[in-house]
Amino acid sequence: MERSTRTRILDGALDLLRAEGGGSVTLDAAAKQAGLTKPGLMYHFPTKEALKLGIVEHVAERWERMLLDHLAEPLGTASPHQRTRAYVAVALTAPFDRADYAVCTDALYRDAFHEIWERRFDPWLHLPEDLPDQDRARLTAARLLADGYWTAAATDVFPVPERDRAQVVAITDDLLREETR
Repeated sequence: MERSTRTRILDGALDLLRAEGGGSVTLDAAAKQAGLTKPGLMYHFPTKEALKLGIVEHVAERWERMLLDHLAEPLGTASPHQRTRAYVAVALTAPFDRADYAVCTDALYRDAFHEIWERRFDPWLHLPEDLPDQDRARLTAARLLADGYWTAAATDVFPVPERDRAQVVAITDDLLREETR
């Protein structure tokens, strides 16, 4: 099945972010990367801001698809442990790179980007107030461990050696053991 033009543009923009030395995503560069004219790209993304928002949605949507693939039941009926377990599994096993990291960290500086991540991830990471403190702490620790691993893998700054990944997964499995209630 052929990718849509919109997907081709977004994937090409991510390739620009992966460029050695950190790529720049301009309308001209994104159009060239996707094999389009600038007006052809602007049909789908009329401004640089629209393109950047599209990139964030594209990456967040990919994360969400991977999370759903790791969940054994519908998101709405999954327990906090099941949702956190899916999140940890994706963060520890899926291939991520500097483009993913760049898109994620831009949310720190741009409210519109932050809102996209919050909307997509709050259902996965939200812990109910009535969750016992010990469970809350264990789920949070597992998530933070996975976030740290993901950051190291995506940036390739102080990456975890592959031989250690299995032990990291085992530790998160222990943190994610079933509820204590």
